[in-house]
Amino acid sequence: MSAAASESLSQVVSALRTLSSADEITAQRSAWQKILELQKLAEADKVLADELLNELFRLGTPVRDLDGPTDGILVTTTTNVATDAAVKMLVNSWMPWQGKRFDAAGSTGNNRMTDSSAVVSKLIWPFYSMTESGQGKSAFDFKTYVEAGKDDPDREVLVIDYADVESNPALIIRSIRDELVEIVPGTYLGKILFRLPTGSYSKIGFFALRT
Repeated sequence: MSAAASESLSQVVSALRTLSSADEITAQRSAWQKILELQKLAEADKVLADELLNELFRLGTPVRDLDGPTDGILVTTTTNVATDAAVKMLVNSWMPWQGKRFDAAGSTGNNRMTDSSAVVSKLIWPFYSMTESGQGKSAFDFKTYVEAGKDDPDREVLVIDYADVESNPALIIRSIRDELVEIVPGTYLGKILFRLPTGSYSKIGFFALRT
């Protein structure tokens, strides 16, 4: 990525944060629109989109005191051509994940899922049961804390940790580590990391949340 593109993105974020102090809603919507633009870019140029999303993530600040439900989107996956294409096809036709719910006081949370996701979940994890939240299903509880990122050790991030919750399925879920930063209040960008057998982490995608 060119220095000019990086500087331009930095200027955009700086302007949005200045705007947020006067008009938080407009700043939030504008930041969300920028993420949607990068999601669209990923369809045409995944390498550039990945670089820009990574730069945007690094411009974020650690999330503190995030509380209550959020709406979420999978921005893009960053695995390989075949897997990314398969995930995109699936998400375009059926997206079971709706966002996350945070409990700031307890440093915990869970994922907001559609009712239909429970059927598929039983096929993959037959001994795991989702819970009823009153607004769809809740699943895959997590703990939250702030520390240096695994993908960006020079940045502090909000860690969304599934590994230390014994009720989570060992298959896939407990190997996931999400890392979240705030772009502006109310709009957040996250990385999805997968823990490898070696103990290191591989980035497999980006997601975004908004309140």
